[in-house]
Amino acid sequence: MDIRKVKKLIELLETSELSEIEIHEGEESIRLSRGGAVFAQAPVLPVASTPAASTPSAAERATIAAEPEVPDGHSVNSPMVGTFYTASTPEAEAFVKVGDQVETGDTLCIIEAMKMFNQIEADRSGTVRAVLKTNGEPVEYGEPLVIIG
Repeated sequence: MDIRKVKKLIELLETSELSEIEIHEGEESIRLSRGGAVFAQAPVLPVASTPAASTPSAAERATIAAEPEVPDGHSVNSPMVGTFYTASTPEAEAFVKVGDQVETGDTLCIIEAMKMFNQIEADRSGTVRAVLKTNGEPVEYGEPLVIIG
């Protein structure tokens, strides 16, 4: 394609209301477009700041009251992020229940992380005072799982 033809096409594009021209001549083709993408910016609204309340709201009090009390004792925490399971299979009995006696090394639960099932063992002997998670619940690193007294 001759450069003079390209210049004429550019002039045509500039003088017309067209935003794009595409020409095919045999095996050669050219596509010209004018104007880039136009981005509209959303208006930014000011955020009103509210002073911190010194007393909890009714909703906060209900949330605080709904949280279960954690008994005193040794906390066995999650060593990883994953999914908490109380038993090896859905049909199997839970490894431990509240009131069970456990010895160091006994399996307390399983945490699934990246398709690997990791047994969490008791790091001391005692009585299970609380199982803080439910079957299938996600857990974070360092989150308490079981309390041994």
